[in-house]
Amino acid sequence: MQNILDEFKNEIEKNDFFKQIKTPNEYNSIGTTWEISEEIGTGFYWVYAQKDLFDIKIHDFFLHEDSFLEFNIPECLSITEYFSISGEELNPYRRLNAGCIKTFIGGYKPYRVLIHKNIPIQSIGIEIMPAFYEKYLKEQYSNKYIHPLKAFQIIDQIYEFPQIQKLFFELKNYKENNGLASHLYYESKVNECVSLVLDYANELKTEKLNPLAADDISLLNDVVDYINDHYAFDIPLKRLANIALMGTTKLKKSFKQYKGCTITEYIQARRMAQAEHLIIETDLNINQIAKTVGYSTSSRFATLFKETTGLLPNAYRKIAKK
Repeated sequence: MQNILDEFKNEIEKNDFFKQIKTPNEYNSIGTTWEISEEIGTGFYWVYAQKDLFDIKIHDFFLHEDSFLEFNIPECLSITEYFSISGEELNPYRRLNAGCIKTFIGGYKPYRVLIHKNIPIQSIGIEIMPAFYEKYLKEQYSNKYIHPLKAFQIIDQIYEFPQIQKLFFELKNYKENNGLASHLYYESKVNECVSLVLDYANELKTEKLNPLAADDISLLNDVVDYINDHYAFDIPLKRLANIALMGTTKLKKSFKQYKGCTITEYIQARRMAQAEHLIIETDLNINQIAKTVGYSTSSRFATLFKETTGLLPNAYRKIAKK
């Protein structure tokens, strides 16, 4: 198989989005760095790749215009943490949030996303390739081998995964270039990552692998539609339970299984999506926007907005309207 760094280089050079440069001091010189074209945006993309086994990627750039992007990602299992982001995944539609840990299974369908202009895309992620999880791991641990695909599928999108967040923090701040020692360090972190995913997915497995009934899915869609129409108002959980014809405990569990987030997280995501629009497209002050999307105080709104986008509302407006 072709070296994955060569595949990556060939792919990004097709569209002239990035050009390879000497790695700046803020990144580890053991990796390779690309700078985004100044006509399109500003910033860098850093990659460390190990043959056809795995790669580690750091994004730190923004785009000058709202951009629809589509990538044919090769077969792989990936996990990424977003520190700052503004946009939506498409097919299926889902908001991209800062503070989110996402897994993705490559090689099955194009990854389609809409990225909002001027807001930094800051993330770090690991992609492991079939040669790693179907050959290397299988050969090393033949008697205990478990294919990690289902574990990555189960995790999907979460906000609390402190062990992997600690791992990404360590990777992001590792600057040593000590030859073999550094290569072994990155390899050990990839192994640790797979171990953490397998352990965490095992905790989630029971609720994720019990499919929802068709009737429950239909009722949950009614709940989602109601929230979409009333997200800016207080919505008692009991009211949603009545719509779903479920008890509150079953509703909370079923909703999280269906949408991959809690009801509170879903409402917050809808509010923040509208807040982004109002911040960019109107002259309403932050207090007015907070009340419009359902928050009684601008301080609470600002705190949640920063958790979602990585920026405070005023900073977001300043950058977006630059």
